[in-house]
Amino acid sequence: MKKETKETILIIDDEDKIRTLLAKILTLEGYEIITSHDLKSAWKIIEKESQHIGLILCDVKLPDGSGVDFTQKINAQFKNIPIILLTAYGSITDGVQAMKNGAVDYLVKGDDNEKIIPLVAKVFENTQKNTNKKHHLFSFEEIIGVSESIENAKKKAQKVAKTDTNVLLLGETGTGKELFAQAIHQESNRSEHTFLAINCGAFSHHILESELFGHKAGSFTGAVKDKKGLLEEANEGTIFLDEIGEMNIELQAKLLRFLETRTFIKVGDTKNTQVNIRIIAATHRNLLEEIEKNNFRQDLYYRLSVFTISLPNLSQRKEDVSLLVEHFRTYFLKQMQHLEPVFFTQKALDVLENYHWKGNIRELKNVVERCLILAEKEITENDLWFDKPIQKNNDNEKEIFELKEIEKRHIKKIMDYTDQNKTETARLLGIGLTTLYRKIEEFKL
Repeated sequence: MKKETKETILIIDDEDKIRTLLAKILTLEGYEIITSHDLKSAWKIIEKESQHIGLILCDVKLPDGSGVDFTQKINAQFKNIPIILLTAYGSITDGVQAMKNGAVDYLVKGDDNEKIIPLVAKVFENTQKNTNKKHHLFSFEEIIGVSESIENAKKKAQKVAKTDTNVLLLGETGTGKELFAQAIHQESNRSEHTFLAINCGAFSHHILESELFGHKAGSFTGAVKDKKGLLEEANEGTIFLDEIGEMNIELQAKLLRFLETRTFIKVGDTKNTQVNIRIIAATHRNLLEEIEKNNFRQDLYYRLSVFTISLPNLSQRKEDVSLLVEHFRTYFLKQMQHLEPVFFTQKALDVLENYHWKGNIRELKNVVERCLILAEKEITENDLWFDKPIQKNNDNEKEIFELKEIEKRHIKKIMDYTDQNKTETARLLGIGLTTLYRKIEEFKL
């Protein structure tokens, strides 16, 4: 059965008969075919037609090089084009290296001819699924909420998304700053290029500098080869600098120079590297206060805050809590299909709406997951398990608020849920197996 829409395949093979045969077979299946007899001409075709090529079938041994090496080159510059390698002689070593270099599969000519058509169809199917998933996950439609505060933030973000303007996202931990950054990138004219994120507070000064700007081999102990930084890896795309307020003051100066010139010098290098990227930064800190304390450069602040969006905390958007609870309930039930579908009672939802969420959406998500794991029929206000329990007036329940007793009961509930499977219990609790054994001994469980 022929396809209704044509998808383009580039066939690279120096054997005329093989090239012609593959082209004929795939044309009959409804695909648009481009052919090339060597890597040099193939590269020119890819540079010109990369937006239209959906798949490359490439021979391993070609007159001007190796298809295995060519795969790495393609994957480095055109990550969205899948590659299937073909060879007359199957080699496990070549196959392993091909997959490491980014090939989606590795077939032997003749022996695997019957596999080509279903494999090609599967590759295009997966590509379409990934494309749909990408647009689905990172669109503004996936930012849940109907409150005025979140709608205003979304409107501002949608307007600035179409530009190349630097954006500064402000908000407490767990308010969705990275989700907004991804949505802005997805709706920008850079959406076909790379989006990279880095938490500036997760690295020391020197490691963060190397991660952002890259380094030359020998520039410091352990730098055994040249390394591209994230700024270079994200060329033509977007880089999200999360927790920018944690960046060292000296590194801020280097970032400022990059924002002014769009060039930088790698660690240990002597020449400039130029890239074209968009910067989206975020922080939970008050940067104006940090400037007063000399912890943040004022000139860098004005470079980053050309367009500022403040994201509301969950206490400012109580009407969105029930929507978020239902979203996470549905999500976790799909992920953990062995669980019975349960619902939150209205009283439970009322408690959640009025709770002070220090961790915001991230904390709410954790509470929903825990409740679903422990629930049996429905989730009432008494089943809610917060990071910090709500005080009750019942004198008989005072012992519950002792931290050790809370920890003991929670570990016991999870162990009962997993039928005493300690590995699964440790995973659900988010602790190491050794720590779990120590807790079991301490609490005599």
